Amino acid sequence: MPNTPAPLAPTLGAAFRVGDALEAGHSRGRMLASDLERPFRGARRRRERTPPPDDEPLSRDRAERERVLREARAYLTVAPRGAFLAGRSAAVALALPCDAGPDLCVGVLAPARGPRAHGIHGMKLSPWLTSIGSVGGVPVTSPATTWAMLSGEVEHDELVAMGDAIVRVPRDDRGRPQAALRLGTVEQLLTAALAPHRRGRARLLDALADIRVGSMSVLETDYRLLAGRAGLPEPVLDVEIRSASGALIGIADAVYPAYSTLVEIEGDHHRTSRQQWQRDIAKHAAYVAAGWEVVRVTSGDIRGYRPRAAEIVAAVLRRHGWAG
Repeated sequence: MPNTPAPLAPTLGAAFRVGDALEAGHSRGRMLASDLERPFRGARRRRERTPPPDDEPLSRDRAERERVLREARAYLTVAPRGAFLAGRSAAVALALPCDAGPDLCVGVLAPARGPRAHGIHGMKLSPWLTSIGSVGGVPVTSPATTWAMLSGEVEHDELVAMGDAIVRVPRDDRGRPQAALRLGTVEQLLTAALAPHRRGRARLLDALADIRVGSMSVLETDYRLLAGRAGLPEPVLDVEIRSASGALIGIADAVYPAYSTLVEIEGDHHRTSRQQWQRDIAKHAAYVAAGWEVVRVTSGDIRGYRPRAAEIVAAVLRRHGWAG
C-alpha cells in the first residue's frame, strides 16, 4: 500500500517554489510525490481534481479562464520579478473573447529580458505602452493594453468583438446597468491605439470605428457587423423595452426604433434551457403586445454556411417602411 505523502507546510500555497518548500523543511523526495504537479521547472502545485466543463460555451470559457489563471499562479512563483500576464493569456484572464493559444504569455517591462521557459511565450514590453492591473491576484495587462497588443495576432472582427466586450456595460439579474463593472471605455481604447510607437495603429483605429457600447456577446457583435456590411441601418443596442405603464419587459439586443422592430439574437442556451425558453416566449409576447415586431435569429443565421440574418431582418424592415 503506497505511503501517504507528508502534509505540506501551511506557509506553502496552492502553488509554490521548490526552494521555498526546501526552506520549510521538506525533502527533495517530497517534491516528487504524486500529490504534487510539476507545471514549470522549480515550481510545484498541489494536485486538484477539476470536473470537466459541460458543453455550454460559457462553462467552457470559465473553465479556460480558470486554467490560465491557475497556470499563471504557478509560473509566477518562479517568474522574473515584475512579470505579468500579457497577450492572449491576459485576454482570457480578463474574460475577453480570445483563444488562449498553446503557451502562457508572460511579459516584463523593458529593459528586463523576456522570460524563457517551456510552455512560456515571453515578452519584453515598453513601459509607455503598457498598463498593468490584476485579476484574482494575478498581475495582468489592462484591458485596453491587452486589446492593443493583439492587433497583429487577430483578425478585424475579433478585435471588434474584444473591444465590444471591454466597453459593454454589464447588467445585474434585474436588468440594471452596472457601469462600475465595465472593463474599459472607448476613450481608453483610443488612448491605447494612439500611444507613441504603437504597432498596428491603423488596424486598431479601423476596429475602433466598428466598436459599439451595447453588444453583450460575440454573437451580437457578429450580427451587427454582418448587418452593417449588408447595408442595414445601424441598430440601437441593449435597449430597455417597457410597457405602456412603464414596466420593464426585457432588454432587447438590437432595436430599429423607426421601424418598430427588435432583433433577439439567440445563442444555443435559449434552445437547451427549458426555463430560458419559457421566459423567452412570455417576453416576446409582451414585446408584440407593446407594438414591436420581434425577429429571432440564431447562430446558424449569423455564422452558418450561408448567413441569412441580414436578409431576414431586411425583409421585416422593408415591411415597416425601410427603403433600403
